[in-house]
Amino acid sequence: MSSPFSPREWLQLNMQQQGLLQPQESVPALISRLGYVQIDSINVVERAHHHVLHSRMPQYQSGMLDIALAQGDIFEYWSHAAAYLPMADYRFSLQRKQQLQNGGKHWFEPDDKVMLEVRARIRAEGPLKASDFEHAEGKNGAWWDWKPAKKALEQLFMRGELMVVRREKFQKCYDLTERVLPSYIDTQAPSEAEFARHLIERYLDAHAFGSAAQMAYLRKGIKAHVSEQLAVMQSQGELASFKAEGQWYFYRPELQLTSVMPNRVWLLNPFDNLLIQRQRLKQWFDFDYQIEVYVPAEKRQYGYYSLAILWRDCFVGRVDVKAERQSGLLLLQQLTLEEGFDGMDEDFCAAFEVAVTEYARFNGCSRWKLMKANHKAFKQKYARQQKL
Repeated sequence: MSSPFSPREWLQLNMQQQGLLQPQESVPALISRLGYVQIDSINVVERAHHHVLHSRMPQYQSGMLDIALAQGDIFEYWSHAAAYLPMADYRFSLQRKQQLQNGGKHWFEPDDKVMLEVRARIRAEGPLKASDFEHAEGKNGAWWDWKPAKKALEQLFMRGELMVVRREKFQKCYDLTERVLPSYIDTQAPSEAEFARHLIERYLDAHAFGSAAQMAYLRKGIKAHVSEQLAVMQSQGELASFKAEGQWYFYRPELQLTSVMPNRVWLLNPFDNLLIQRQRLKQWFDFDYQIEVYVPAEKRQYGYYSLAILWRDCFVGRVDVKAERQSGLLLLQQLTLEEGFDGMDEDFCAAFEVAVTEYARFNGCSRWKLMKANHKAFKQKYARQQKL
């Protein structure tokens, strides 16, 4: 089947469905549109989940996420990673929870005695954090050496017996699910077919088009069910498909490009929903992006925490960032523009300045400074600190 859109139009459709082309109105609506927002603990700049929302909501403030969680519009759980999810999708988290209840393992071997004690304390005292539980052996180190109570809390959370009611200094604060979950929420676990359909529909909501492998990304044992449901949905006229580079892609026949491409630069987080699948990004946007947080320092090309620079519908570079919060200075530690890109384009420079200024404010900074760049003229242009 032939594609109804050009490759560039598909890119723009992807950006449209990602909520990038028009400002989004609320945190719950945006998370519902994206399907999830990944949670990450790195804080050399504002954390990833806040940045993803800020990229699509210029008026976003971190307290908005807390309110959405407190009001029961969203919840924390595991998607392909730890994430905020729409509360309306709660029943689709039950499949994983039931697997763990039936003996499945999540990182640690369950300690039934400690879990019983932890659950009893929360029932009696209300919401608690891991730090509210003492550990006789003293302070622990890395994540794999978590104290028993923290392991128990995480296991109970993953099983669905506890939910996160808030975070305090990024620590999860847990309460019993029965006291947190809104009464109107459907708690019937989906069938394999229902779960596969859910993954398909959420992926198309967020990305406009996708392959079976992309829709089943990092979910064990589900790709065959997704492929089966794609065939059913296409046979019933719900989906259409086209082939690109030997791969079948599916989309809704009613899909339309309704947004206009702005002259804008986006600085996108390493965990942004648009970037998270590296092969898709490379195929469709011709941008080979990899976060280097987990790469040894001597092997990094672009820096510890590099943001992707998206100019209109083209990725033109990346910039390693760090917020010096005490001095109010946002450091652009290393900026790398793609080979062949004219960094001195006036429209790009104007849009870049707006993007960095907004990002600096978002990080609580009043100034920004470019420290290093692979483009000499661009580095000279921004050699001095820029005040907001």
